[in-house]
Amino acid sequence: MTLRRILPAVLACCAVLTACTSHSADGTSGGAPPTSAAATGTPSATASGPAGGDTADPSEPTGTGTGTGTAAASPAAPAPKRCRTSDLKASLGPDHPGAGQENFALVLTNRSPRTCSLYGFPGVAFVDGAGDAVTPDPERATDQPQQRVTLAPGADAWSALSYTDPAITGVTTVTPQALLVTPPDETTSLSVPWTGGKVSNTGKASVPRVSPLRPGSGA
Repeated sequence: MTLRRILPAVLACCAVLTACTSHSADGTSGGAPPTSAAATGTPSATASGPAGGDTADPSEPTGTGTGTGTAAASPAAPAPKRCRTSDLKASLGPDHPGAGQENFALVLTNRSPRTCSLYGFPGVAFVDGAGDAVTPDPERATDQPQQRVTLAPGADAWSALSYTDPAITGVTTVTPQALLVTPPDETTSLSVPWTGGKVSNTGKASVPRVSPLRPGSGA
């Protein structure tokens, strides 16, 4: 057979073989199967959102998102200014004797139109008609707690004024004409008539004691 007759036959066989291998038995194209997201199980971009992570929900507040932040503390209300002597009037309650003790309530009343406060002990002095002291200064009951007393207009604070009956201790006595009462942290006093009778003037026994101021009238 000559080369001119063989070459066309070889070319025809190659064409047949190429057509057979380019299609599978079920009619689909040959080669590797497509690698779509559905075939591999990998979520597509439309399911997961843009590349780089989820975006923030615009309905949620920005920040940490924990919901446990603390609110800014409200400023504390300022304490009322202290009561000045001119804001107050002083009075002496009745005696409530018991177990050999004389017990009076020394009362300070807010007569001003503003709220003010008192803290600590009043100054107390027993004086004669000329305003001179006739006894040693009363002792302070430092074993009792102090507290700030806020006085609205017309409100009272009181201090307990107590001492042992001088007749029991046998000390010498004097009868004062008045009490000079000085509010805490003030230097000007208020005068109150003394109606309690004889008071020790020795400073050795039956010495009067005053308590820290507390709310109320002591009645």
